[in-house]
Amino acid sequence: MNKYKHIFFDLDHTLWDFETNAKQTLYDLYINNALQEKGVDNFNDFFSKYSHHNHRLWDKYTKGLIKQEELRWKRMWLALLDYKIADEALSRKLSLEFLALLPTKTKLFPYTVEILNYLRNKNYQLHLITNGFESVQHNKLMGCGLRDYFVEVITSEGSNSLKPHKEIFDFALQLTKAELEESIMIGDNIDADIEGGINAGMDTIYVNHLNTEKYHKANYTIFHLKELEEIL
Repeated sequence: MNKYKHIFFDLDHTLWDFETNAKQTLYDLYINNALQEKGVDNFNDFFSKYSHHNHRLWDKYTKGLIKQEELRWKRMWLALLDYKIADEALSRKLSLEFLALLPTKTKLFPYTVEILNYLRNKNYQLHLITNGFESVQHNKLMGCGLRDYFVEVITSEGSNSLKPHKEIFDFALQLTKAELEESIMIGDNIDADIEGGINAGMDTIYVNHLNTEKYHKANYTIFHLKELEEIL
């Protein structure tokens, strides 16, 4: 009999295909705001620049170096600055539109719904631990039909902490009344999900969608969500 009772998932890049959904969202903004006419001459190049700044600012945010609001609009500001467009009003407008539109995108990784049904049918308690913004993450879950699978959704805002800090995992365990030895963390991010889970004393499963090398410190590494059936 499996020792686990509580399964904590990450959302973005693990179940919800953030890269695809973000690219579709940014393309809609690119068209709707006529960015090509403003000097942003190539969408794929713009998305690459946005992704670079977004990744760098998220790293600063998780380390407590910048606030949420700065992350939200400055990723747009810096991407536009690469085209010598210093327009704060446009950057803030794009930020608001991005956060409103992003949760309506519904691309999931293959076998997401199937594995959630499989785990729920085996009577696991499923939860989420995410660094995403509270309203955005809940809207994503509602939009793609995943909300009812999860008993608790723990966000960085709701817990007043961020992965990989131990406090967000402690908060999740307390909220769900889960015992540490009966819990496992599943995610794609080595630092936030795997190292964070390990630091909290939790077993971990590294979801390696990009098919890079296994991460030896995780209890398990999988390359497709269906492989969870072999573990759980």
